[in-house]
Amino acid sequence: MRKTFINTLIDLAREDKNIVLITPDMGFSVLEPFFQEFPERSINCGIAEQNAVSIAAGLALYGKKPYVYTIIPFLTGRAFEQVKLDVAYMKTNVKLVGIGAGFTYGAAGATHHAIEDIALMRVLPDMTICCPGDNKEAEQIVRESVKIDGPMYIRIGRHNRGIFDTNKIEIGKASIIEKGEDIAVISTSNMLPDASNYCKKLKKNGRKPYLVSMHTIKPIDKKCIEYFIEHNIEIHTLEEHNIIGGLGSAVAEIIAESGKGIKFKRIGIPDKFSHYVGSQKFIKEQFGLYFEEE
Repeated sequence: MRKTFINTLIDLAREDKNIVLITPDMGFSVLEPFFQEFPERSINCGIAEQNAVSIAAGLALYGKKPYVYTIIPFLTGRAFEQVKLDVAYMKTNVKLVGIGAGFTYGAAGATHHAIEDIALMRVLPDMTICCPGDNKEAEQIVRESVKIDGPMYIRIGRHNRGIFDTNKIEIGKASIIEKGEDIAVISTSNMLPDASNYCKKLKKNGRKPYLVSMHTIKPIDKKCIEYFIEHNIEIHTLEEHNIIGGLGSAVAEIIAESGKGIKFKRIGIPDKFSHYVGSQKFIKEQFGLYFEEE
């Protein structure tokens, strides 16, 4: 997914000379093609994430279209104040690209686990949040990001489990990958392959699930969720993120405000840190988040 991002950005940069790529000393083996083709539009500011975000905001104020690329916890956590004030508050045209969604960097421990980033970005006014679930979604979201004049957070994962969403992506509108009847499985980011396998398990139990990719968390597709509520369709959300503040919370808020009651289940990381260290698959298994095809 990282290479899909950089290859797409290179295509866009060939057409748009205002695109700039900034990294706080990250992305080696991924970003070099951009650096080589556009050295005058490439900035490595060293291990200084707060500076990277502020530099991006300054460039945006002068008409540039900066993309800041680094590991999620260092972008959304360490540089949160700069994201809040220099990007969100000022509505600068900065694209924040966080890599390592969920437990992608599982072996690096809690410092590198990205399990609260969606919650942090959701509370910032005017912040668009996109979490592609496969490479096709990632490519289309990056292409659409250039058209958005304002703050945006793109959550990049890493998996090679296939392409699941063949729909044309529209930011703010969920992708209905498979239509069902009695239950809706809504996933985001890394969990799309798992959601597909989860649906297969449901089918074996006689259920008829919708498979939905909620690649945009903010603005969330409220109409999609309201459709399921109005038709009394049970909803399950799947996310590689804390169940507080992410996809499950966003869907729960819509259900609560609808004044109607439906069956609803959040599947995600419970309100605790992971003290497991290992591969992404291993840690997801410890939390019951890895669904293999049977």
